[in-house]
Amino acid sequence: MKKISILWTDDEIDILRPHIIFLEQKGYDVVTATNGTDAIDLVQEHHFDMIFLDENMPGLTGIQTLGAIKSIDPNVPVVIITKSEEEDIMDQAIGSKIADYLIKPVNPNQILLSVKKNVDQMELVTRKTTSDYQEEFSKIGMRLNERLNFEEWKEIYRKLIFWELELSESQDPAMDEVLKMQKEEANNNFGRYIRNNYLDWFRKCANRPILSPDLFRHKVFPLLDKEQKIVVLLIDNLRYDQFRVLSKVISQYFLIEDEDLYYSILPTATMYARNAIFAGLMPSEIARIYPHMWEEDDNTGQKNIHEKDLLQAQMKRLGRKEKLYYAKTTNSRTEKKLAQSLESIQQHELSVLVFNFVDMMSHARTEMEMIRELAGDEKAYRSLTLSWFNHSLLLELLKNLAETRVKVILTTDHGTIRVNNPVKVIGDRETNTNLRYKLGRNLNYNSRQVFEMSQPEDACLPGRNVSSKFIFSLNNDFFVYPNNYNYYAQYYRDTFQHGGISLEEMIVPVITLTPK
Repeated sequence: MKKISILWTDDEIDILRPHIIFLEQKGYDVVTATNGTDAIDLVQEHHFDMIFLDENMPGLTGIQTLGAIKSIDPNVPVVIITKSEEEDIMDQAIGSKIADYLIKPVNPNQILLSVKKNVDQMELVTRKTTSDYQEEFSKIGMRLNERLNFEEWKEIYRKLIFWELELSESQDPAMDEVLKMQKEEANNNFGRYIRNNYLDWFRKCANRPILSPDLFRHKVFPLLDKEQKIVVLLIDNLRYDQFRVLSKVISQYFLIEDEDLYYSILPTATMYARNAIFAGLMPSEIARIYPHMWEEDDNTGQKNIHEKDLLQAQMKRLGRKEKLYYAKTTNSRTEKKLAQSLESIQQHELSVLVFNFVDMMSHARTEMEMIRELAGDEKAYRSLTLSWFNHSLLLELLKNLAETRVKVILTTDHGTIRVNNPVKVIGDRETNTNLRYKLGRNLNYNSRQVFEMSQPEDACLPGRNVSSKFIFSLNNDFFVYPNNYNYYAQYYRDTFQHGGISLEEMIVPVITLTPK
């Protein structure tokens, strides 16, 4: 293994000889210089992993030397060491993007800590994270073999996402693979849990989690009862791991008052889950009470054009009198218009804004080779989401909302899962096209590979006719017809889909934010 090389520049380098010997005994290769000019020459000739630089030297000062070094190697971590504690010198050094700042006299342990923090950090983080996850791995594994309830499944999912994000910051591909296997095991067990318990949630007096139609009653209206202005931001297709990545940015402007998870109904698709959120009703109830606002699954065109009307109807049923502002983005033009709607938001007690970018990104990843390259795996998919968010008008809107002191509920309608296992299904022409669930009369499939719902009304879903049924894919499966099977199996493998049963699709975030 290559030794870490350090350049130490100080006009009193002989006095520092014990420190240098200390570093060499720890396994580091230390090169010295007594002035800035020599240091610059050495940096031009060799790559150093880290540089210690005295601020007060004859000739070129440390700050001048720092500027020259950064022009040669912008990414090398430089630690300024000085006798001065003057604020302007500190500001100059920090403004030049130094890695650390030490005040003389320094002791060997200070130097060693700075090296470990700036050079060995990734290896140390990887080693510690790997060790911690190895210890947690067996605990999670034991929990997966227990009979978990819906609250315990939420907790398991939180832990898996925590470790997925932790390990993604380390450099241990072996542990990434171990976590992937454990997530698959969790999803297999979660699929069995849903098959055994989902229909019970719709029977009278059944104990059930917060579901899509419960969201406003449980998370939004109680805050309105406290006479607070509420803004609901619904980001279509936002998974919990994506929220966790975005939360690092959001927390600069808001306190995360409540970070909860709720369950999306089946199918985990916009037409069903989002309409249920706004109506406060299950799909079969919407179809019965508001038939003019419900589209059949196989109808082309918009299936969510009545969201505002459904929400107003829910508020009316519950006797709510608040003024409602509603807007939805489907492209950059409507997003700009929405971002300029701050005045309208301030004039209404309840504002609901729907952002479709993440959903569009997941579809684009399926259809566009370039997006597939950019979002090749889970980590890259999260990174692409974060990149969008950092440059989005949504973030600008959040910054403005933080100044208005309104409370924000950030949520979604369902998540997505990266599919890779094709499962054969046969259906007639009336069968819908979704890859994660099928609705039809003449479905042919292996019943052991799916969750079948032969009586949709048991799950409060509208059926097209007496003999129609739903089937849902599990874990990372996706449905493919036998016709041209190999082509479609390859085309859709490793794409992000929704509609079926997985932790990623069903257990999704609902977050309460308070401006700082």
